[in-house]
This record gives sequence, structure tokens and C-alpha cells, in this order.
Amino acid sequence: MSTLALAILLIAVALTFDYINGFHDAANSVATVVATRVLTPFQAVLWAAFFNFVSAFTFGTGVASTVGKGFVDISLVTQYVIMAGLIGAITWDLITWWVGLPTSSSHALIGGYAGAAMANAAFRFGFRHALRGLVVGQWPKTLVFMVAAPFIGFVLAYGLMIAVYWLFRKSTPSRMDSHFRRLQLISAGAYSFAHGTNDAQKTMGIITGVLVTAGYQREFHVPVWVVLSAHAAIAAGTLSGGWRIVRTMGSRLTRLKPRGGFCAEAAAATSILFATFLKQPVSTTHVIAGSIAGVGSIQRFKAVRWGLAQNIVWAWVLTIPTSAIIAVLAYVIIRAILAL
Repeated sequence: MSTLALAILLIAVALTFDYINGFHDAANSVATVVATRVLTPFQAVLWAAFFNFVSAFTFGTGVASTVGKGFVDISLVTQYVIMAGLIGAITWDLITWWVGLPTSSSHALIGGYAGAAMANAAFRFGFRHALRGLVVGQWPKTLVFMVAAPFIGFVLAYGLMIAVYWLFRKSTPSRMDSHFRRLQLISAGAYSFAHGTNDAQKTMGIITGVLVTAGYQREFHVPVWVVLSAHAAIAAGTLSGGWRIVRTMGSRLTRLKPRGGFCAEAAAATSILFATFLKQPVSTTHVIAGSIAGVGSIQRFKAVRWGLAQNIVWAWVLTIPTSAIIAVLAYVIIRAILAL
């Protein structure tokens, strides 16, 4: 296969991942606003897709640079490494979407990319040197934010709920929710905007890596057409929806009212935008789940179904290593096919 044909194929696969990310994470974007019956599912995904795309024009491409060259040794990245990494991420995303678990597409991509780079290093330098495929780079910050981002969402949502109950202490619950049904349109839009700024940039990083490894760019710089295509793909994916995960996030984890939905979305949007400002790829799934748990905890600790939350956490823990293992297997298969 020619370099150009392979580059086009990889860009198509990367945009496919972005599309899958959109419908996998669509549930996170719309779960709260659908669960509180502020919008119908169709209205909600249109609202979310619009803000996913609009976010293309803000916050630059810092997260894209972090993903593209902050986790692996860029000198060991080839087009086949990128292909195997995408296969690992897409496969894990589809598995967790099928079983209805809201896992992180972001960490699946990072895990797949890292696993494929380690496999290439093992083939070139020997199995003992597989870790040469990784660089310290952004790993410490990213691993910290895996925990910090959902915790920030939890704390902010809890604090917002306390503020809401204090400010509306003389209002009836029905009157309170009549106000927050309108406000939740703003918070849902803000969350989808934040989701777009962080998640679409991860695919931009991968596509730019393809352009560099294929020799079409000398330096790691994200072109405008890559920015627009990545946001268009994630917006299109959001329009496709992810209703299996909506049920988990919007109703099974805890029961939400409009006031709770507003607080969860506002807290999650703030946490994600903070991470994007710091150029850190975070899991929008982790953050919204933490925020929803924070809202549920304000009622009483048992209002959150912690057994389900535990299953979600285990899925998060498994995401990076499992997607990495799948990517290693994919790289081995690709090498075997090329050797034929």
C-alpha cells in the first residue's frame, strides 16, 4: 500500500473513532437533560451536536499536541503503530458501548496508542525494551487527572447543590424546577461545548501524527482542516446517540431533577474546561459520572447506587491496559500480514 493510500486510510479510521467517540459519549452529553425530561432524546442530541461543533473555534489545539506526542516516543511511531492503536481504542469502545458501560474513549485512545508503540519497540529492540516506546511526558499529569477530574466534578456538583438549596430555600420544589428546566438548556450546552473542546482534540492529535509520520508535515502542527473534520465527526457521532449508556448515566446511577441536572452539567463543564485550559486530555465520561454522583449524594449517601458506580470504576481502570493489549495484538497481526 502506498504512503498516500495508507495515510488516507488512517485518517478515515481516526475520524471513524471520533464518530464512535461521539455516539459513545453522546449519552454523557444528553443523559441528564433527557433524564430530567427537559428535552426529548432527539432534541437533546441536536443540542449537543451543535455545541460539539461550535467548540472547534475555541481553546486551540493544546490537548491535540499532548495526545500526539506527549505519551509515546514519536520516533517509534509509524503509520502501522497508529493503525493498531486506533484498532485497540475502537474495539474497546464498541465492547463497552454494547454492554452499556460509560467508559473513557479518551483513555482507550491513549492506551491503544501506547500499546502499539510498546509493541513496535519490542519488535525493534527486543521484548525487554518494550517500555522504550513510552516517554514520561504527560503520563504523570494525565494519570493524576484521571482521578482529579471526576473528583473535581463531584465536589463542584455537591457545592452547587448546597448553594441552590440555600438560594431557593423559600421556594417549593416544583417552582425551583420550573426555573432550572430553562437553566438546564444552558448547562447542557456548556457541557457539550466542553466535551467538544477536549474530546475532538484527541483525534486531531492522532491525525496530525499520521501527517508527520507519512512525511506530509515536518513539525507537529494541527491544520485547520483537521480541526474542522474532527469536530464534524464527533458532532455527527453525537447525532447518532448512545441510548444504552443514557439509561446507565441518566437514571440508574441516581435519580435526577432539573436542579440536579443543572448542577451536574455545570460542574462537569467547569472541570473539563479547566483540564482543557491545562492541555490535559480527560475523560468526559469520568467527569459527568462524578458530577452526577455528587448531586445524588446531597440527598443522602444511599441515593447513589454505589454498586453500579463500582462497576463503572472497574471499567475505567481496565480501559487503558485492555485497549493497550488489544492494540498489541492488532500490531502483531498487522506485522504478520505485512510479512506474507
